[in-house]
Amino acid sequence: MPRGGADEVAEALRHAGVITDPRAFRAAVLFSFGAPLHAGEFHFPAGASLRQVLDILHAGRPVQHSLTIPEGSTARQILRLLAAAPALPGTATPPPEGEVLPETYAYSYGTTPDAILERGRAAMARALVGLWATRAPGLPLTSPREALILASIVERETARPAERGMVAAVFLNRLRQHMRLQADSTVVYAASAGLGRLDRALTRADLDLDSPFNTYRIGALPPAPIASPGLAALRAVLQPASSDALYFVADGSGGHAFARTLEEHHRNVARWRAMTDHAPAP
Repeated sequence: MPRGGADEVAEALRHAGVITDPRAFRAAVLFSFGAPLHAGEFHFPAGASLRQVLDILHAGRPVQHSLTIPEGSTARQILRLLAAAPALPGTATPPPEGEVLPETYAYSYGTTPDAILERGRAAMARALVGLWATRAPGLPLTSPREALILASIVERETARPAERGMVAAVFLNRLRQHMRLQADSTVVYAASAGLGRLDRALTRADLDLDSPFNTYRIGALPPAPIASPGLAALRAVLQPASSDALYFVADGSGGHAFARTLEEHHRNVARWRAMTDHAPAP
């Protein structure tokens, strides 16, 4: 419904098929003693009476839409979600990677994509401040920004909530020992130009890619997050599991096998390769 007087509102209602007689509507407005007609997007039940129509316009409770940003979404993926969302006109300004908190955001018609992104960035900033204040002692992280970067990697490395704390512990242990993280998710981010997804398996050429995000080559955290981590991944990094594991590899069941030594890790890798070699072709 547009902003304006009874004439503009009556025409919009007639055009939408809500009313058939604009004059009757205008008369009803006169008898409502100046109660405001709210602009916005409203739902009118089929066959609504003039009294029902006026009650809806007077109450001013617009239709609520929602947009869910999944955990682990990259900035490019978030922009695609915003572009496809209903009743969200305009083009979003690309947000800094990792700075939008994944959750469901309610909005009404006329909200801009940038307004939703600003809410998401504010929510992430609040979450980081709160969780950083409760971090475990002795973490090899110097700032909330570093926690955000590592949490984005943890988010993309495992789909199992119960594993997040262990995956975080492995990466934190490697940082303490100045080992390369060697996280496949960072290579995928570099090889996909920030999309975060590849339609093929990683190759040796990918692992050799000259990129500041390739943790097979750099000996530290990447310069920025590789996705937007959820609250659980942030907590996993700042309150990790108690473990001295340094390695993990897929275990063939959707989870991972963790190891403290390279020898143990090699056995886990051999076990995983044996399972995949004997797996039926897709």
